Amino acid sequence: MQITKNKVASIHYTLRDNEGTIIDSSEGRDPLHYLHGAGNLIAGMEEGLEGKSKGDKLNLKISPAKGYGEKDSSLVQKVPRTAFGDQEVKPGMRFSTNQGGVVTVTDVGLDGVTVDANHPLAGVELNFAVEVMDVRDASNEEISHGHVHGPGGHHH
Repeated sequence: MQITKNKVASIHYTLRDNEGTIIDSSEGRDPLHYLHGAGNLIAGMEEGLEGKSKGDKLNLKISPAKGYGEKDSSLVQKVPRTAFGDQEVKPGMRFSTNQGGVVTVTDVGLDGVTVDANHPLAGVELNFAVEVMDVRDASNEEISHGHVHGPGGHHH
């Protein structure tokens, strides 16, 4: 069975940057289960997995445009230090915004804190090593909900 729209695929993966540093991996965990064609993965990953079958191993190089997007300089801004109250603020810390987004602190000054609302992997070329562990038909409920249910998926 091939990975196509409305199939549930189970994959193991390792994600590296262009320097070979591991960013994320499913090694030592259960495979990632996802509903193909439902937008649960970045576009480049879904495109690369289309038509693959159980047992296939592949390497995918995904451009920022097909991954987490290019860096958008308008999403970087300096906010008053007072916006963080008395809490300690250091570069690399992440905070939720009042609008439901997430920002990463990139610089801390005496009066201001620079925050970046871009995804941490925006502008990064992604290198995935993937092994397809299983492919099955999705249930009607999974298709209507847009995600996998049961083991490896969502439990209602």
